[in-house]
Amino acid sequence: MTKNPSIDLTYLVKLIADLRGANGCPWDKQQTHESLKRYLLEESYEVFDSIDQNKKGLAEELGDVLLQVLLHSQIASEKGTFAIDDVLTILGRKLIERHPHVFGKDVVRDAIEVEAKWEQIKQEGKSDTDDGSILSSIPSAMPALAYGQLMQERASRNGFDWDEINGVLDKVSEEIQEIKEAKSEQEKIAEFGDLLFSLVNVSRWMGIEAEDSMRQASSRFKKRFSRMEELAKNKGTSFSQLQQVEKDILWERAKILECS
Repeated sequence: MTKNPSIDLTYLVKLIADLRGANGCPWDKQQTHESLKRYLLEESYEVFDSIDQNKKGLAEELGDVLLQVLLHSQIASEKGTFAIDDVLTILGRKLIERHPHVFGKDVVRDAIEVEAKWEQIKQEGKSDTDDGSILSSIPSAMPALAYGQLMQERASRNGFDWDEINGVLDKVSEEIQEIKEAKSEQEKIAEFGDLLFSLVNVSRWMGIEAEDSMRQASSRFKKRFSRMEELAKNKGTSFSQLQQVEKDILWERAKILECS
């Protein structure tokens, strides 16, 4: 892709200001921090999708995320709270402060120590309004699997963890048994949540992102199910009208075709 030297961050900031100006776009002018939340989330997931499927449009999707940053910054600038320069300044300072092994005299042996140092610096920089917990800064609006895994990672970095993965796997078996024994609806919900939490812990021990793994599994299911529907249609019938044994056969065929 050829870079257009006339389009840089300064140009884009002015472009967004014009879009929200007196003669700008009605849609852009009516947006608020609150109304844009859904778009930031949507654009972020489109980046995930582009990465997972190795699409060529990653640069475009990242640009859409940057658009959201610029819009939020422009809205804040109009309110006098902050501007894009403040966003960049805070980011630059944070990168320098949290990498003392690069920009200072600290020494770290590996990426694990880097993460531990990062968390330590974050805790030291907490405001007086924080409750002091290493878990308090984890956004509760995160997807549940990612939320649980990040919580486990921070607890582990502070010495609260199993000694080996076998203990985690045993915990999964224990939670399955407790689900079988659960009586009330509330007990079933609680025990199922504990099972999910334990499975996320297994993924963490294996170095797997639980959220990504679940997304990929769902994507595989979607492709296989769509292939089953297509195979049924090619036979001149509706998938929903097939007997269960016929559906099972189509499922196995779909799996084979996926690997071919």
